[in-house]
Amino acid sequence: MTLTDIKQFTVRRSSSEQSCAGILPPAGHFIGGTFVPGSSTQLIDVVDPTTEQVITSVQAGTAADVDVAVEAAVAAQKSWGATTPKERSEVLTLIANIIEDNREAFELIESANTGKPRTVAEDDVSSAIDTFRFMAGASRTLTSMAGGDYATGHTSVILREPVGVVGVITPWNYPLLMAAWKIAPILAAGNSIVLKPSEQTPLSTLKLAELVAGRIPDGILNVVTGQGRTVGQRLAEHPDIALIALTGSVVSGQAVAETAGKSVKRVHLELGGKAPVVVFPDADLRAAAAGVRNAGFWNAGQDCGAACRVLVHESVAEEFTEHLVREVGTLVVGAPGAGDDVEIGPMISRPHFERVKESLAEAKDAGLQVAIGGSALEGTGYFIEPTVISNVPAGAHIATHEIFGPVVTIESFSTTDEAITRANESPYGLSASVWTRDSSLSLSIPKQLDFGTVWVNSHLVLACEVPWGGFKGSGYGRDLSLYALDDYSRTKHVMINHSA
Repeated sequence: MTLTDIKQFTVRRSSSEQSCAGILPPAGHFIGGTFVPGSSTQLIDVVDPTTEQVITSVQAGTAADVDVAVEAAVAAQKSWGATTPKERSEVLTLIANIIEDNREAFELIESANTGKPRTVAEDDVSSAIDTFRFMAGASRTLTSMAGGDYATGHTSVILREPVGVVGVITPWNYPLLMAAWKIAPILAAGNSIVLKPSEQTPLSTLKLAELVAGRIPDGILNVVTGQGRTVGQRLAEHPDIALIALTGSVVSGQAVAETAGKSVKRVHLELGGKAPVVVFPDADLRAAAAGVRNAGFWNAGQDCGAACRVLVHESVAEEFTEHLVREVGTLVVGAPGAGDDVEIGPMISRPHFERVKESLAEAKDAGLQVAIGGSALEGTGYFIEPTVISNVPAGAHIATHEIFGPVVTIESFSTTDEAITRANESPYGLSASVWTRDSSLSLSIPKQLDFGTVWVNSHLVLACEVPWGGFKGSGYGRDLSLYALDDYSRTKHVMINHSA
């Protein structure tokens, strides 16, 4: 098969798209256990990126709205923080059960709001449920340094305490799942929350708030919708918020960290990525190509851990490219309701769609070779063809900045040292993968890669038991695992003098 044999992509449309109109959450902010109107009359339209139609509108929150939510969270945290791990575990299990019981509603809302294919939305909901179930158990198994007499005549005890009220800012690419990644460990550690979902994708978070209302303690979870420059800014600067946690862009993370630094509040940042996929000449090239097909194009590449930058040894670069192009050519682009085999949905918004198009135009203007795809798709919706750009030279802009779309670049290297250097030259440090049959390389290369997660012969495989987070420009702090519980609690040392 030559590159010219590959089919051209089209968007599969649905003639009977399911509507989420009857299951949309109430309007307003969720504060103190109930939905309340905002202090402003301004609204933000929520758009379906598949149809470009407005689904509904939500409140454009203000600093005053945040203040009311924080006040509710402060009041609720006093009693919530005094509960036992068992009691908090039961609340997290209840939330998991609520999501499970309303799975179809969450899948419909998520697909409508983000354009995700149903298989991706189903995975998001399943993962959110598992996140709450894991944290329900993990909250009862925290371990710490053993108490003992470390100074003569004095017994030391180590306590893990809630930090207080946590401000949370979640992104648009995984609205429900990223909310779960934050809500579950924060509540498990005994904190209360004021959460700002992305103004583009707030609906599944608001739906969760609607369904837990009256079933979990009032005020431990509060949701204020609105713009980052208003709501997010107030969360980062609010004196009664002890920690601000954000998943989002590097620019957003920088702004939050700068503002939070003025009050010396703790910051938890999970930011962007540009994951290198290092393919050695002994690798199973077909498996590597299939791995990139899945991990590079999952959620239309709108994933900070996406396998978007392949570094393949020059001796097998051509063969690997042929395998990958063949794999990518089998991807089906379409609307969520257009079939269970649809794998690629639209970009989240018109502005993001235009940014991805600009990146592709820049690559073409630079004379780079588009092996497959490379263009926007005509018609309604923000669809981009799954794209592979091959023979990319070292240092090319498209291979170093985050596109956040269905675009994978292929570069080649000649030596192992060069592969490591090139992989590490990225300003990001979230994730990477290594593909090799050599057991020595599989152990030595990950140690030399400056990324928070390094997979060997796989990519984008996650589990609640293991941590997720980055280095360098990808931020700091860890989601998932017991490490997340550590991040959302504080350590206190109590020393008792019993020598008198």
